This record gives sequence, C-alpha cells and structure tokens, in this order.
Amino acid sequence: MSTDIKINRPTPIDLTERPAFYDANSNLVTTMNNLEEGKVVLIRSFYSNGLNLLKELHVHLKKKLPNTTYQEQQVYRDTYRKMSHLILLEIVQNQLEVKKAPSIGWLEKLYPDVSEFHLPLPLIQGLNSSWQWFKKGISIPVLRNKIHPYYGVYFPTRFEHLEVFDTYLERYEGPKKAAFDVGTGSGVLALQLLKYSFQKVFATDVNPNAIIGLTEYMGDTKLSRKIELDHAPLFGKFDQPAELIVFNPPWLPASQDVEGLDQAIYYKEDLFPSFFEGAKERLAEGGKLVILFSNIAQITEVTKEHPIEKELAENDRFQLERCFKKRVNSASEKTKRDPHWRDQEEVELWELQHK
Repeated sequence: MSTDIKINRPTPIDLTERPAFYDANSNLVTTMNNLEEGKVVLIRSFYSNGLNLLKELHVHLKKKLPNTTYQEQQVYRDTYRKMSHLILLEIVQNQLEVKKAPSIGWLEKLYPDVSEFHLPLPLIQGLNSSWQWFKKGISIPVLRNKIHPYYGVYFPTRFEHLEVFDTYLERYEGPKKAAFDVGTGSGVLALQLLKYSFQKVFATDVNPNAIIGLTEYMGDTKLSRKIELDHAPLFGKFDQPAELIVFNPPWLPASQDVEGLDQAIYYKEDLFPSFFEGAKERLAEGGKLVILFSNIAQITEVTKEHPIEKELAENDRFQLERCFKKRVNSASEKTKRDPHWRDQEEVELWELQHK
C-alpha cells in the first residue's frame, strides 16, 4: 500500500471578500437574503449563534419548500446543504475563533499545514461528531471490539446486513485461504472475515481516509499481517484468486456526480458491470461471490432496476446460488423522514458462483 496517500479533508476557505456577519443582534431577514443570494455569512461571538442560524434556516425553508415525498425531501436537503454551507466559522491555530466552541482534534490532525482559514458550519459539525466517534469508538454487535472510524469514512449505524453476513459466515463451509472485501470503508466486513478464520483479506477503497484510518487502527498488530490494503477502486492491484469475494456496495443509483461520503450511498451506472467483470476474473473455481444489498431504491421508486438481477438476467458470468432477505427494524417515531418506507425495506445477501 502506498504511504503517500493524500488525505481527504474539507477544503480550507480563504476569504478574499468581506463577508456578511451574524451574531445574536443581527437581522435575520437580511441574513436569509444574503444566503439566498449566495453570499457567505461569518459567525461571530458564540458558537451557539451558528447553531441558532441553522435552526432558523430550517424554519425558513419549511415555509418555502414541500418536504413530503422522497423526491421532495431530496430537493429540500440539497437546498439546505447549499445555503448552510455559506455559513462559515474561522479557525486559527486549529481552534474555532468563537466562544464556547467544541475542541475538535481533527483540526490539528487534518490541517497541520494551515494556520488560519474558514470552514462551513455543517462541516465543522461533521468534524466534531466524527471526532467524538473516533475517540469513543463504536460498538458493532457482530464484532468483538469497537471500531474507531476515521474522519470522512462511512461506518454502519444499522446492523441488519451485518447480522445476515455474520450468519452466513457462521455457516460457511468453503476454504478460507483468501477473501476480498471490496470497498472496505471502516473495515467491518474484513474484521468479520477474520473473526471466522479467513487467513488473508485483500481490502480496497477509493476513499483515501478509509485506507489511512485502517492503517492507523491496525498499526503493527497481527491485523496488519492479515489485512492487506490498497487505495483503489474495486479490486485495485490485487489479481490473485480468492475463495470468497464480498461487496457491500452503495444501495441507491446516483442522479449526479458523487464524491466523498456520498460514494458510500450512491452508485454510478458503471459500478456493477465493472465489479462483476473484475469478480469473474478473480473468483476461484468453486468460490462464492457475496453481495450485501437492499430494496430501498425500489420501494422509494428511485428506480425499478435491480443491478444484481440485471447482471444475472443479461450476462453469462454468474448464477444465483442463494438469496437471503431480512426485514429492517422499524424507523423511530422521532425520525424526520417518512417511516413507512422502513416497513417495506429488506436487506439482501446474494450468493453467486461461476456458471
């Protein structure tokens, strides 16, 4: 694995024009007008002033935009994201330049080369939340130890698909010399594979922070000898055959270019064809190809097309061995999104093999 991977971090902003300012005494109507016109607004005095402005932005948008259907919610979130990212905070010597602000370790870890800059408040919130998760660690029901996800790396907050995979591995009777974890993220699937005695796991990810974070997490422990990493799409530099190939891809088709964490949620049109082509070349004779997926795109009517069903119907590479499905837990009554979709959602484990 390359040791000179460039870390993925929020881009520092150097203001070249005088911004508008916002504190407890500012005119809210004027501030909203500035945001709608695309002008940046710099938070002053207290960190809480920024949090209050974000709340007011929600109030403002709820009066203007419908927010009922899945598609309307997407438009609402996109609009909120665009306007909220114009709300900035100043950072000086790795500390936020407002009173009663949280101390965020990522500012020192990710920006050792920048002394003064600005970042959008939502990204500051993300950095703060990520730092708390990183420090405290996250308990994953199917693992023995906590994971400590690096900044900008997707980690599971729901576990049904991991539970299905764990049950699958518990019953797996094939050879366990080598496995692929394609798009490893925070490394949960790779750790599950080791839990069930796979000797070697080849793990890849397009997100540099996933590779940097896992490298740091493993250190010089025996994990570093059992998990080999590559910062690359799909199979990367690894071309050796494996008895098991595991893929937990994004579950929703992308409607536009995606980057950052969105790459863990939305897939581009060429992802699955490229994956299946690479898997065909690397799956050992008699090996198993396991894909963890969901019907979320179909029940929300984002698309009727199921990429795994499409592969099986249109190509002559693989045949279906088994498909396991598990209903997800009901959504919390407090969720802001329409919970009835969760009543229909199922996670899926598809087991394929060579034709």
